[in-house]
Amino acid sequence: MWSGPKYAKHYRDLAEKMDVEVRTSTTVLGWEDSLTPALSQREKGHTLEFTSPSGLGVVNAQAVLLATGVRERPRSARLIPGKRPQGIYTTGSLQRFIYQEHLPVGKRAVIVGAELVSLSALMTLMGAKVDCAMMITEEAKHQIEFPYVAMKWILADILSRTPIVTNARVTNIFGQKQVEGIEITRKDGTKQLVECDSVIFTGNWIPEHELARMGGLQIHPVTKGPVIDRNFHSTVKGVFVAGNLLRGVETADRCALEGKWAARGMAKYLEIVSTGKSPVSQ
Repeated sequence: MWSGPKYAKHYRDLAEKMDVEVRTSTTVLGWEDSLTPALSQREKGHTLEFTSPSGLGVVNAQAVLLATGVRERPRSARLIPGKRPQGIYTTGSLQRFIYQEHLPVGKRAVIVGAELVSLSALMTLMGAKVDCAMMITEEAKHQIEFPYVAMKWILADILSRTPIVTNARVTNIFGQKQVEGIEITRKDGTKQLVECDSVIFTGNWIPEHELARMGGLQIHPVTKGPVIDRNFHSTVKGVFVAGNLLRGVETADRCALEGKWAARGMAKYLEIVSTGKSPVSQ
């Protein structure tokens, strides 16, 4: 069991040991070759356009691994009315505020969601000495499965005494400059006002598949992630996919294993390309 920073350091150190260049503060804008029919056959590899603090640029590769993961649906995507005060977070932004920016996030919070990542948000709040009024889910019960349910017992039931309100949803957020409270509506139509100064939206995942769609990868209608074969090869030659981009959401250990399996598939593909043989049909 590692903390997030320790887990990240392990792979950062491994990348440095293997002389892998890591470009931070860099955003891929799209596939240059997707606009060129002659290159759409992927015979010459792929060209990705990016932007960074040093300006625009391109990177060329015979094989590309997409591991853009998933994102939590924020308040706007959940169509929750109200003003736009400070104090509204996703789990990711909450942890960035606390662990990276060392900024205050309030004194009394409400967590929207009751799944494994919701416990991560609760742990972060506990570490920042922020009380949690409740966790809210629209489902009939929480979605924390064995063996992680033991974490719920320890964190929510014993240490923080955070109740989980089921069959309810947030229907309004109050406050001008800062969150002052929320309105929750239960399935029977009854409403309740809860005082708080921060709201954390957790879970409700969607694969970050924008780059995959721009590259012409086939998207599965159910998972919303790219379609792959047993080697993690997508429907576009030379483009591989691993991790939570495939289906959102699995734990970090599963994603790390998929990265290893995808790397084997990429190595096999590059070996085929280097010998001049045609890659296996998708």
